[in-house]
Amino acid sequence: MPPDATATKSRLLEAATAEFARYGLAGARVDRIAEQAKANKRLIYVHFGTKEELFDLVVGRAIVSLADTVPFTADALPEYTGALFDLLQRRPDILRLTTWALLERPEPIPVEVEAYRAKLAAIADAQARGVVNGRIEPVDLMATLLGLVTAWSGASPALRSLAPEPASPGRLAAFRTVIVTAARTLTTP
Repeated sequence: MPPDATATKSRLLEAATAEFARYGLAGARVDRIAEQAKANKRLIYVHFGTKEELFDLVVGRAIVSLADTVPFTADALPEYTGALFDLLQRRPDILRLTTWALLERPEPIPVEVEAYRAKLAAIADAQARGVVNGRIEPVDLMATLLGLVTAWSGASPALRSLAPEPASPGRLAAFRTVIVTAARTLTTP
């Protein structure tokens, strides 16, 4: 009976997540992933296929992790925006992975499309019930909210350096308040 591959797969996925978050798809090395996972490089191809397929799987898992950790409620979009901001501050690897995916794999992956499709339908329903501002298309509203969530991380270091006490924990709390307030302004009917 062959040994159980579950632990090896888990180590490979963990190592691949770290490698892709740090280097992106083009810069990641399968040799480093195998070395970090203490596994044979061939097992990556056996379990996950090509490096591109492994990257897509890792990004898809990160997106599912976001959805599992920060439940989406269209009736509470400002709170969702704040909670998503908090998670991405705690898990910058997820933001790096999705940024690399935008740069290197601009075609959508099915798990991401389905995640967004469900959120847009929930926003449209909340708009129809009069709970969410109905003057903004759901896709535009979602894109704007996600832009708010990633605005601080994506801002130029030069700009961030000009903020009052830019390195203090209070700085992120202040910015979180700004994005939640902006989300409330955008979504209130």
